Amino acid sequence: MPKNKEVTIYDLASSLNISVATVSRALKDDPVVSKQTKKKIFDLAKEMGYRTNLFARNLRNQHTHTIGIIVHELKSTFITSVLAGVEQVTTEAGYDLIIAHSSEKYEKERANAKNLFEKRVDGLIASLSFDTKNLDHFKPFQDKGVPVIFFDRVEQDTDNMVVIINNNKAGYEATKHLIEQSCQRIAHITSSLNRNVYAQRFEGYKRALIENNIPFDENLVIVKDLSEEAAVKSAMQILKMKPMPDGAFITNDFVAAVVMRTLKENGIRIPEDIAIVGFNNDAIGKLIEPALTTINYPGMEMGNIVATHLINHLKGRGNIQSTNTIIIRSNLIVRRSSLKNDAVKKDMGDESQKRISVQLSKK
Repeated sequence: MPKNKEVTIYDLASSLNISVATVSRALKDDPVVSKQTKKKIFDLAKEMGYRTNLFARNLRNQHTHTIGIIVHELKSTFITSVLAGVEQVTTEAGYDLIIAHSSEKYEKERANAKNLFEKRVDGLIASLSFDTKNLDHFKPFQDKGVPVIFFDRVEQDTDNMVVIINNNKAGYEATKHLIEQSCQRIAHITSSLNRNVYAQRFEGYKRALIENNIPFDENLVIVKDLSEEAAVKSAMQILKMKPMPDGAFITNDFVAAVVMRTLKENGIRIPEDIAIVGFNNDAIGKLIEPALTTINYPGMEMGNIVATHLINHLKGRGNIQSTNTIIIRSNLIVRRSSLKNDAVKKDMGDESQKRISVQLSKK
């Protein structure tokens, strides 16, 4: 037999001079087949390198026991933690994962959706790219009754189940904290306002300013992508502002770290000259100096929740159509990058952190 030829149950049956049906039953551990015959079949299967074709078997049962995941990138600590949460649940339930990423491109996201649909995944989990225009590419799943759950970056004005945090409230808390540190000229560095997460954090930022009698200044809002190059440009833009902001709410920890590094390279003290709050609670926030105040975005928990609801739906233990939106808790973690108040710094000590809970709510 050629080396590259896949061994089949027909090859096993022919070698042992027994029926294909007997080999098939033995490989499924059917008690009808004697232990002695099973041993012969398993020993030969191992020797010949036979592999069970689970995909073909599952297709006959109208299920592939695979779940597709579409994310906008793979470099994000948040996305990595979400995937870990999903994998934890799906592995226990006996499902495999197929992960695709859009690289922030609508066209690639659409191609990924088509590919996963053709691979006959049993369910789909998705977070949208920057420039996703509509959800038409997910309609084939809906038409075939394949459940889809969206997380983080979503379209909320639909009948689809979404799992998110209260981004508006998180943006409000981040900005309010800066105001409580006596910041009056607060910049906001964010990304595409076409996406719910950034649009809602922006609204929270504006609301905190207005409620605290601080005029909203559109010149203090910087909208760019989340790359290192864009972060450096954002920092240089801040340096050119007259007067320079005394606070900044930045909706991504990596971007915040790059902004902090660039400002420090240009002689700006943090938090004395400008207090900074990030978003996501990525590991980088603890490694930079000073440590970064941030919004904790519980990715692992989000992944667990998304996967659990999808698996329950697939196993008939729940219905994702019955719950439109799930909002999970996030919280503000205060570290030294935002603390202008010396008394508060002293009370905190070097290692301690102050947590301010953001209300958990469900719809």
